[in-house]
Amino acid sequence: MEKINLARKLGQFSAHWQPKIIAELNGQQVKLVKIKGGFVWHHHEHEDEMFLVVHGSFRMELRDRTVELREGDMIVVPRGVEHRPVADEECSLLLFEPASTVNTGSAGGERTVPQPERI
Repeated sequence: MEKINLARKLGQFSAHWQPKIIAELNGQQVKLVKIKGGFVWHHHEHEDEMFLVVHGSFRMELRDRTVELREGDMIVVPRGVEHRPVADEECSLLLFEPASTVNTGSAGGERTVPQPERI
């Protein structure tokens, strides 16, 4: 049981769309990720996802609307809901999701990170 400093952890990597595990609890993982540009449209069949903006801003595109999120805002995307995060400038997010969650969900492809690194 140790203190986790988010800024220090975010300083350990620079790659976009490469989530890093920083903690685990009750079958859930807490991850940090830096994003820039648009991700792939996808959904998660069995997992809900929580996104908390640590630094910057992004928009969560949904098929029927777009939600703008800024530093300190969060959103939970329910399982089965197709979504696509987009950030015009670099944005840092904290994710909270089941350990079974694959970042690209139903889409797969070259941006899939099957085993995120623990930092």
